[in-house]
Amino acid sequence: MGSLITHTGTFSVDDRIAARWHYLPVEVPPGTGALRVTLSYPRESGAVLDLGCFDPAGFRGWSGGARGSFVIAEPGATPGYLPGPVTAGRWQVVIGLHAVPLEGVPFTVTAEPLPAGAASLRGQLARWLPEPDAPPVPGPRPARRPLPAGTGLTWLAGDLHAHTFHSDGVMSVAQLAAHAVERGLDFLAVTDHNTVSHHPFLGPASARYGVTLLPGQEVTTELGHAGVLGDTGWIDFREPASSWLTAAEAGGGLMSVNHPFAGPVSWVHPMPRRPPLLEVWHWSWLDPSWTTPFSWWQAWDPAAIPVGGSDWHRPGSDAPLGTPTTWVSCADASVAGVLEGLRAGRVAISASRDGAVLLRDEDSLVAVGADGLALAGPAGPYQRISGDLVRLPAAPGYHRLLTPTGATMALTP
Repeated sequence: MGSLITHTGTFSVDDRIAARWHYLPVEVPPGTGALRVTLSYPRESGAVLDLGCFDPAGFRGWSGGARGSFVIAEPGATPGYLPGPVTAGRWQVVIGLHAVPLEGVPFTVTAEPLPAGAASLRGQLARWLPEPDAPPVPGPRPARRPLPAGTGLTWLAGDLHAHTFHSDGVMSVAQLAAHAVERGLDFLAVTDHNTVSHHPFLGPASARYGVTLLPGQEVTTELGHAGVLGDTGWIDFREPASSWLTAAEAGGGLMSVNHPFAGPVSWVHPMPRRPPLLEVWHWSWLDPSWTTPFSWWQAWDPAAIPVGGSDWHRPGSDAPLGTPTTWVSCADASVAGVLEGLRAGRVAISASRDGAVLLRDEDSLVAVGADGLALAGPAGPYQRISGDLVRLPAAPGYHRLLTPTGATMALTP
């Protein structure tokens, strides 16, 4: 066993005011094969402490409040953390003070560097880092909907906001991919909180299950959350939100403001430039007759491309995967193809994958599966839809399909 390094103390409200993140040094000696860290504190007190790690070269992982321990080694790491050599030098265990009660919160952090040559290390890693079973490829998947599209393009159904156990979800990447296939989705963005540890698993799962998995991350702070789509590298959530946009652009990715009106994590970050995407439709929009999403969108940036996300974590929580469904008109089903369709604004959103859809196709608005609904432009409803596939003259501005009670069932910019 390696020598145990222990930090104990009490975080106070003043500590939280002074700094959102606190760094506890861990000296890792040469010849270390793994580092195991454990955080303990009285969770019943109402305190919430986040957990993460940086090595001498930079980011090595983040689990927020979802975990109380992690292991990092060259052959593997706890989900949320990056495997690789455990280099000698000063590491930092990061504690985020998310919620601290008035009386403060006592804590203990233990860090144990384990020697690379220890005979028991392989067995310990197997116990600490179990391999989840990959589910079988689901049987016949729901047929792709044949929606009208421009020449050389196809409308693909997807969800741009979902989590795995690399942050606070419950499924592995493979399990989530299989579930996406069962839900009839063509693509899915895997957007774990403040980490990219899931990215190496996306390609193999995508190939195995036949669904396009977009690399993503949800940059998560108490001032709001942002989705970054694309293989951009890790985005530093401790930096100003404007730097997230710069990093996303430099990496060829796209940034979205996620669930901008969301109680205590509503978006309040100042940004001199607006990101290209906006999560207008999120599962927490519980009453779709409310026009709050559209008023926020038009006030924030009417030119922002609207997208939707279920923010899926686990069965029985939030909304089912693909609710809402974001449709993207793509030249192909690759990650690059989906990102290009998003960047070009060839999008539509529907309440569900098999429900009513409103699309733009060349010089027409096309309502599919919308018989009995009303078409609404920026100034309000103006036409009842009669039939399962109806073409109407295109008009500027965003348009929606409404139920007789005014609930939005589909949207196109």
